Amino acid sequence: MTEVNIDPDRVRLETSWRRCLGGEFSKPYMLELKRFLLAERRAGRVIHPPPDRWFRAFDLTPLDQTRVVLLGQAPYHGPGQAQGLCFSVPRGVAIPPSLVNVFAELEADLGVPVSRHGCLEHWARQGVLLLNSVLTVTQGQAGSHQQRGWERFTDEAIRCLDEQREGLVFLLWGGHARKKGRLIDRERHCVLQAPHPSPLSAYRGFFGCRHFSTANAWLERRGLAPIDWALPQ
Repeated sequence: MTEVNIDPDRVRLETSWRRCLGGEFSKPYMLELKRFLLAERRAGRVIHPPPDRWFRAFDLTPLDQTRVVLLGQAPYHGPGQAQGLCFSVPRGVAIPPSLVNVFAELEADLGVPVSRHGCLEHWARQGVLLLNSVLTVTQGQAGSHQQRGWERFTDEAIRCLDEQREGLVFLLWGGHARKKGRLIDRERHCVLQAPHPSPLSAYRGFFGCRHFSTANAWLERRGLAPIDWALPQ
């Protein structure tokens, strides 16, 4: 039996997130999602990221330590790319074009030198939740797991953040991310929107958005430490 790690009693989830999201795993939509993922695995299709990385964003950035939320769309669908954090790839993997553009904006905004690798765990460990709307994908089929249930699960994660935390920064890049903006109380949180950093749209307003400096300024005004956006090399 190929494993799909969303069984209600077996899923590994960081404690503060489990308190908020644990009840989701027994709901019908998640059971349907599990059946779909099992069918994909039994058909011999490769799912990215590996099962032990599906909830990596929650593991690295607990609910009660989140300060910034960066919303992505879906995992990378190439071999070895997805690691459970939006926009991030493991060290040694070629930096995808969208992340190249993220690094270019970061350099223009804060003068941070462009990283030689694309692993964003350093951000996640500081309280930047790197959350995709959809947490899995079939290899070679971009967006193939959309509308299977993950969106409802990640909507619930955004509701938890909105209701239980104060003064978060939400970075909504692209149309899919902006759709989740409806779940956020903009009187209590800072919501920054821009086009997606993909080569198709980055020049329509992502470049020059200055979201990194704006996010840090918001945190500092609230007496919080800014994010160190420079990645260790």
